[in-house]
Amino acid sequence: MWATSPFVLMVGPVARFERSKQLVSYLGLNPREHSSGGKQKLGSISKQGNPMLRGLLVEAGHTAARLDAELRRDYQRLRLRRGGSVAKVAIARKLAVRLYWMLRRQVNYAQLVRMQGSSRATLVQQ
Repeated sequence: MWATSPFVLMVGPVARFERSKQLVSYLGLNPREHSSGGKQKLGSISKQGNPMLRGLLVEAGHTAARLDAELRRDYQRLRLRRGGSVAKVAIARKLAVRLYWMLRRQVNYAQLVRMQGSSRATLVQQ
């Protein structure tokens, strides 16, 4: 769990976030939204959070995409469709969500990845 220490130090206790979506928004990894007249347009990431932590997550996501087969498939699919930079940020977002659930459930990465196959209700209930 020592690899999560910069994340924990900069974010604080993850229990303060009710959902992983709130953490992603706090980190600035969510898309900007421009809405008018009932039309919704999503843009680049909002960059609201700590830029150092966001950069660390992008780097960690790039490394994780090389080592984790599921993340590698997602990265390659997104890279072909949207480009390398967008794919790196998307993987960083996935990694942030996984870190959130690791800390929330007090499990290690391998246990969390195994649990992802189960239903959402299993992940949320404790």
